[in-house]
Amino acid sequence: MSTTTTTLPAAAGGALDDRELRAWRGLLRVHATLSKALDNQLDREHDLPLTSYEVLKYLADAEEQKMRMCDLASSVILSRSGLTRLVDRLERDGLLVRESCASDARGAFAKLTPAGYEKLNAARETHLANVRALFLDKLSPEEQDVLGDIWARVLPGAVGAAGADDDCGC
Repeated sequence: MSTTTTTLPAAAGGALDDRELRAWRGLLRVHATLSKALDNQLDREHDLPLTSYEVLKYLADAEEQKMRMCDLASSVILSRSGLTRLVDRLERDGLLVRESCASDARGAFAKLTPAGYEKLNAARETHLANVRALFLDKLSPEEQDVLGDIWARVLPGAVGAAGADDDCGC
């Protein structure tokens, strides 16, 4: 009986060395662990998952407290279909409303409601305290600057407003 072995071509530079693995896996583990911890705390104390908090926060910070759906999807790093499901849930809960776009019948905005703003404000202190305790307090201000510079180098625009240059109608 013969077996067929498929080998994938080696990536440029070959396998990751220990330093590279430590940096890459560390990023993945820290992100996953912190996201899960922040999500659990917000959900437990405020019945508001982290992705919902992020949507409400982006809307609160936006001009007129509304954003195009595609810009919102880019900002919270969700697919359009994932954002649609989340917005449906937030709309059912009365935390945001959809508004049609006058200049593009296919375009839509998500707009924060007063109830959404109240929910966000109630959760904000918990979220920020946990971001500080789980991450920022473990770094000096200089290390925070270095990390910010690194994120900007790895993904230009990552620390700025996502989606601002996208053309998604309306």
